[in-house]
Amino acid sequence: MQKLKIGELAVRTGCQVQTIRFYETEGLLPVPPRSTGNYRLYDDAHIERLMFIRHCRSLDMTLDEIRSLLRFQDAPERECGEVNALLDAHLRHVATRIRELKALERQLVELRRCCDAVRPVQQCGILQELTEPDRITAEQHAGAAHVRGTHGLRAHEEKDV
Repeated sequence: MQKLKIGELAVRTGCQVQTIRFYETEGLLPVPPRSTGNYRLYDDAHIERLMFIRHCRSLDMTLDEIRSLLRFQDAPERECGEVNALLDAHLRHVATRIRELKALERQLVELRRCCDAVRPVQQCGILQELTEPDRITAEQHAGAAHVRGTHGLRAHEEKDV
């Protein structure tokens, strides 16, 4: 069984060192033993688990969802009904986000129509529309809670999914 330092694990899995440490802190990745020189030493089980976490993150699963899935993975004798339920809930969440993103797209298309030519900024219909609070429709106000997941992840997770 190979023993890898954190930098080697990062290269092997395409995961940033900071993210690996974050997953350890969150309890998703077991804290590895240390060498006599106090280096973390990771093995194949860490690689496998980290790849599992990264795959879940690529599916936009939350850390809590991943934590739950890992508990099931760590107890293979259990039945998978709860795993199915977790994925069904995640699918509903994704469907909701798609509806929210479509509403956001409609709002942005409408906003873009406010300025159909290049002109001085003081005459920009987009900026004027954004400046006038009484023009915000009920749909726009309801969608004002920013759609999660549309602009990336936290800094330590940015390039990992």
